[in-house]
Amino acid sequence: MVLFRRLLGDVLRARRVERGLTLRQVSQEARVSLGYISEIERGQKEASSELLASLCGALEVPLSSVLRSVSDAVALEEAALGSAVDRAVAEVTATPLAVGRVAEDVVASAA
Repeated sequence: MVLFRRLLGDVLRARRVERGLTLRQVSQEARVSLGYISEIERGQKEASSELLASLCGALEVPLSSVLRSVSDAVALEEAALGSAVDRAVAEVTATPLAVGRVAEDVVASAA
């Protein structure tokens, strides 16, 4: 399962680090507690739209840019999960089902 909040936290942390800012600096500029920002970056808390706008302002990055990056990360994870599911389905469908053989044996013995 793709967790939007985890990917959002990853993007926000990457943007903060790219700008060379500490959590404390972002916290002061955004007027959000350092601990809460840390939880958001670790994907443990959801960010409201107002809080996200405040964080983007502190990071001097457009909200649309952050959301685009998160959207791209979601697409990559979905593709990776889809590939794993496709491989599992192919493996199961390529293997004959033992249940069918058991059913045939039951029908044959009843006759």
